[in-house]
Amino acid sequence: MRAFAALYTRLDQTTKTNAKVAYLAEYFAQTSDEDRLWTVAILSHRRPRRTVNTTLLREWAAELSGIPLWLFEESYHVVGDLSEAIALALPQPTQSSEAGLSHWVEYIKSLGAEEEAVKKARVQSAWLQMEHTERLVFNKLITGGFRIGVSQKLMVRALAQYTGIAENNLAHRLMGQWTPDSTTFEALVLTEDPLEDVSKPYPFYLAYALEEAPESLGPPKAWLAERKWDGIRGQLIVRKGEVFVWSRGEELVTDKFPEYAPLAGLLPDGTVLDGEILPFKDGVPLTFNELQTRIGRKNVTQSILAKAPVILMAYDLLEWQGEDIRARPFAERRQLLERLLSDTHTQGIVQPSPLVPFTEWQALHSEREHARQHHSEGLMLKRKAAPYLSGRKKGDWWKWKAAPLTIDAVMIYAQRGHGRRANLYTDFTFAVWDGNTLVPFTKAYSGLTDKEFGEITAWVRRNTKERFGPVRSVEPRHVFEIAFEGIRKSARHKSGVALRFPRMLRWRKDKPVREANTLEDLHQLLAAYEGNG
Repeated sequence: MRAFAALYTRLDQTTKTNAKVAYLAEYFAQTSDEDRLWTVAILSHRRPRRTVNTTLLREWAAELSGIPLWLFEESYHVVGDLSEAIALALPQPTQSSEAGLSHWVEYIKSLGAEEEAVKKARVQSAWLQMEHTERLVFNKLITGGFRIGVSQKLMVRALAQYTGIAENNLAHRLMGQWTPDSTTFEALVLTEDPLEDVSKPYPFYLAYALEEAPESLGPPKAWLAERKWDGIRGQLIVRKGEVFVWSRGEELVTDKFPEYAPLAGLLPDGTVLDGEILPFKDGVPLTFNELQTRIGRKNVTQSILAKAPVILMAYDLLEWQGEDIRARPFAERRQLLERLLSDTHTQGIVQPSPLVPFTEWQALHSEREHARQHHSEGLMLKRKAAPYLSGRKKGDWWKWKAAPLTIDAVMIYAQRGHGRRANLYTDFTFAVWDGNTLVPFTKAYSGLTDKEFGEITAWVRRNTKERFGPVRSVEPRHVFEIAFEGIRKSARHKSGVALRFPRMLRWRKDKPVREANTLEDLHQLLAAYEGNG
């Protein structure tokens, strides 16, 4: 654990990608196969299940530290992170342990079957064998809150440096439903898979946001327009009778989308499509929320498949008849894509993303304004002559998103932030009027400047009505314009709605509280959105 804790510290203290990769590669070279395997698992989001709830951990930490629980709770809210607060409050260790990461993960897993008294004794015993950072990491693992600022892609790059195995091959080996209980480091990482070479994707080409009017791009005849779909960007590869699906994060996600499996026999070998993994049912796209029911699940059940089936909304052809055609103009690749999909019978699993016809830029202004009526987020503008490049490049691909939905709401609760914002109130709950009652409907924590966060924090401290743990109830005096990308029905919320990507667009200091929007306004917005989407 000491080596893993040291790795955690090094990774936490840098934002440089190359440094993180170097630290990981060095760690892989020095630790055991068992610890390597669990490190890979943790960074692949295969963390051990929580076996102790946080309420008990707080009580046990306060008791072992010899301080009242209320004082620990106050300290926790100031620190902003439970694992850190526990590590700081605990007394000096009375023992020392040389056990590695894998030992402590198995230790945590074994707690699940124990009675509360035994759990308490074993957790407190573990704390007394560890230094501060080891305790911090142990706490994050036991609470399920381990975050280290390293993507799976970076972890794979570090593994490649350590093993000398190509990154794409390693990414392929790490896919699937494996756990450290079902495999070994040698079997998972070091053993060659015969399908690795044929599964390799191409680097994704990414668009820039269009901040100006499209007239700035020059003559419209040089461009093509498509809908901007709200799904997951992906590449679908068919080679040697096998199908592979890669996400934009270059993670192999074939097993997450079994709908695509028939394409191995429906599309010709040597085909690579770029498109959107889109929830789609009864001839129309579903909301991203429907797709979220599938993301992160280890097992995609039949009920989930029936509720949120997907298609590939294809908008580019990168490989055709086994040839890399990325250097060809986009207009030509688009024609080949349409020909390929018209000549094959993909049973609706793959559909070409329809082009939006236009001859003048003004026509696209209207299309963007009514994008949600087409179940899309806006428009994509692509130069006809553009090759398919790698990474985010300015000039040829632009995304022109629809204006966000907005509503004016009253702030009624405030909570301190985390990390560097632990001493500021940055997380707010907002409400709208239902007659003379304020009904909460969303939370938001981004959109204000540091100066505004400081100003509202000072106001919250002076105007707190009640305290509920870390949450402060405040006088309803401030109106904020809340922007969001989507709205849906929700039985879990008192308001009956839930928002997608809510954030504070501006602080409406000019607006009286009684002029904030109503619950009826919110439901009318929902009805209009559902009618469009």
